[in-house]
Amino acid sequence: VLTEQGLDVDIRHVMLVADIMTKTGEVQQIGRHGISGEKSSVLARAAFELTIQHLVDAAIKGETDPLKGVIENIIVGQSMPLGTGSVELFMTQRGRSDE
Repeated sequence: VLTEQGLDVDIRHVMLVADIMTKTGEVQQIGRHGISGEKSSVLARAAFELTIQHLVDAAIKGETDPLKGVIENIIVGQSMPLGTGSVELFMTQRGRSDE
């Protein structure tokens, strides 16, 4: 189907999607009723579809979001916990000679 559309997709990408869709032992769709609707993050679920419904359901259940993923941190305007955003560096200056 992909090559008929003129798309050149590496087989590893198709295999990755197949692995995600079958990780529970049953085939799940990629959509709000399948994989995307099962995310543990409230904001990640709300970012996909049915925003108000996901937020209201999470509020009723008292769910909190630890803001560990990329989507959640983009929504709240924070640095993402990956790459240089995943570490905290502290620098101390020793032996300054400009006195």
